[in-house]
Amino acid sequence: MAEPRPEILDKILKHKQQEIADKQSRVPLAQMQEWVKDAQAIRPFETMLRGALAADKPGVIAEIKRASPSKGILREDFDPMAIAKSYQFGGATCLSVLTDSEFFKGGGPILEFARRSCGLPVLRKDFIIDPYQVYETRVLSADCMLLIMAALTDEQYENLYQLGKELNLDILVEVHNEQEFDRALKLSPTLLGVNNRNLHTFEVDLDITLGLKDKLPPESVLVTESGIHTQEDVKKMRDNGIGLFLVGEAFMRAPDPGQKLKELFFPDRSY
Repeated sequence: MAEPRPEILDKILKHKQQEIADKQSRVPLAQMQEWVKDAQAIRPFETMLRGALAADKPGVIAEIKRASPSKGILREDFDPMAIAKSYQFGGATCLSVLTDSEFFKGGGPILEFARRSCGLPVLRKDFIIDPYQVYETRVLSADCMLLIMAALTDEQYENLYQLGKELNLDILVEVHNEQEFDRALKLSPTLLGVNNRNLHTFEVDLDITLGLKDKLPPESVLVTESGIHTQEDVKKMRDNGIGLFLVGEAFMRAPDPGQKLKELFFPDRSY
């Protein structure tokens, strides 16, 4: 039996449903579908990550996140274009950009500005629960979208995943535990993210990734998310065969996010 949905996630999803309805009242689905035809060419998100693995280098999805429900404002001096450039200079493989405005103080324009200012592929990080958002993701020129298993029924997951593929988006499927991992595997996703944060307690445990990594099918690659703050954390993951990382908070709290990225993942790299 599935455990009850975390209170904060319930709150976010209820607000998201209203947000989607408001957006559709302003820009109907048919208009969004029409705009998709003029969307910018996709940058190879998953391919770049697989390239990092093939080269035996850390593949880092560096996140642009102004705030979170559990930590509040992470960065007062928030310039997404400067942060994106800094990340690219620091060695990021891809970007992740929060577009939820109510709980994470993000937005679509932040993604567009960040992508425009660098050459990296970009993940749209949001609570995607409706086909309208998939079209919107493509219109925003994101290259990859996030699907969070904790937020979706199996039917929603299948419908959104298939639509994303039809629109040529890469898809990062995020899980928090073994039950969600098993549900995700039904569609054989090639990009699986394990979030080490417990949504009920907000506690972080890197062993969540390590406990699930051996269940990964050979056609998939695994991204560890949340809880990477030190070189020791990176080494622990790398020593256990985990080569892909999504990191936000550790970078966003640093004076120079790209420099922090370099310190954590490429300490021996010189420019």
